[in-house]
Amino acid sequence: MCSDQASKDTIGKAYTREEALQLDGSDCLRHLRPEFIIPTKDDLRRKTLSSQSTSTEFQEEFCVYLCGNSLGLQPRRSAGHVSDYMKAWATKGVLGHFKAHQDSTIPPFVNIDDVAAQQMAPIVGALVSEVAVMETLSANLHLMMASFYRPTEKRYKIILEGKAFPSDHYAVESQIRHHGLDPERAMILMEPLDSDQATITTSQVMATIDQHALTTALILLPGIQYYTGQYFDIRTITAHAHSHGITIGWDLAHAVGNVELQLHDWDVDFAVWCSYKYLNCGPGAIGGLFVHDKHSQVDREAIGNGHEGYRPRLSGWWGGDKATRFQMGSHFVPIPGAAGFQVGNPCALAICPLLASLEIFAIASMPAVRSKSIMMTNYLEELLQRSTSTATQDGMEELYWIITPRSTAERGAQLSIRLQPGLLEGVMMELEEQGVVVDERKPDVVRVAPAPLYNTFSEVWDFVAIFDLACRKAKSKKTNNSQGSGLLGGTEDKGWSLIK
Repeated sequence: MCSDQASKDTIGKAYTREEALQLDGSDCLRHLRPEFIIPTKDDLRRKTLSSQSTSTEFQEEFCVYLCGNSLGLQPRRSAGHVSDYMKAWATKGVLGHFKAHQDSTIPPFVNIDDVAAQQMAPIVGALVSEVAVMETLSANLHLMMASFYRPTEKRYKIILEGKAFPSDHYAVESQIRHHGLDPERAMILMEPLDSDQATITTSQVMATIDQHALTTALILLPGIQYYTGQYFDIRTITAHAHSHGITIGWDLAHAVGNVELQLHDWDVDFAVWCSYKYLNCGPGAIGGLFVHDKHSQVDREAIGNGHEGYRPRLSGWWGGDKATRFQMGSHFVPIPGAAGFQVGNPCALAICPLLASLEIFAIASMPAVRSKSIMMTNYLEELLQRSTSTATQDGMEELYWIITPRSTAERGAQLSIRLQPGLLEGVMMELEEQGVVVDERKPDVVRVAPAPLYNTFSEVWDFVAIFDLACRKAKSKKTNNSQGSGLLGGTEDKGWSLIK
């Protein structure tokens, strides 16, 4: 079930929970679910971290966790990797930087970022030299823009979404101001052309590039848009930007570990990402970056002749030549590749959970992950559409609809569901009560993301059943409240509500 069978026709007939369980039985990644710690409903309800609880109502019943787009679940391996880090630090002190241990799950501290880069490269489709594990997404974004945003009198604009993730918007605006430019003139913000749609088409992106080609210095776009779940055509858009001589970078926070990427072959200039979503590395986990090989060469001869010999950047000692790193010289010669853009030494402790998660991805492979993901998301869409169609046939109104593109080529694991106005709070309360974990984007969107490494088809089925009922309950409550307001009216109704 992790092959070309991942089509809508394959799952279109699995309408019962028993049929969903049959899909689980033929899932080629089902052996990886035990690699993760799945919270129980009791875990979510109790007010202590300790498992000691007087509640037995939901004991040992797993929650339905469909929130990997926000924070992935913890791999069981993570604790062992972190424990080995603590032991190495405790028993070797500073020597832990260089001493390898036969019984350790992690390499010496000084090499831990290199090992992580080796394991990360296949996930993003890059040469190992093009990947660095470092900093956080926002910090990496600033480091990349400091190097790649080189405005001139004629070319100074940055193209991005109008609804970009706030951190991206802030970074772009601050970089523009840092160069003494006016964001009102230098920021080109793309908005959906159709007010009824939430997405931006590839043709619109390309038309915007054409329109501003002569004045644009940089383009920054998301691989997958955080709000809608839209998967942008990275290859096509990158090629179009390059045809105009424009540098383009990608925020891959929602794409890494979610969809298959080929950053080197797609000729992407740079990319940044976090690793706490689909890479399952924990809150605020260490980030990563990609710099195409063509941008990270080091000309030692030029450096020896007094020239810079490498792409301008904000430099730090961990990005310097490893052969001379600990000689503490004042002349910076960068490591060729993305590692040369590192600033400070990355936190070894933060890399340990990343290594644990990347080991699981290596077992699975990204093609298998993506194949199952397509199937699960198709299944989620099919069940949601069937639910709304049945309601409409029964004379009931449509309470929600999907704003994520229908094409599997234009989305990852996430479906964003827009509710009728006024239902979100009631729906989220009911989902929480039933042990279902998704996330919301106010005022009316619920984001649902089945993660193929640990989620099941039966969980998708359970979610839709609970979600549909939650929407009906929220609508009923809203209608009853509205009727009550009409009967009692104005301030009297408000006073009555408060008294009651």
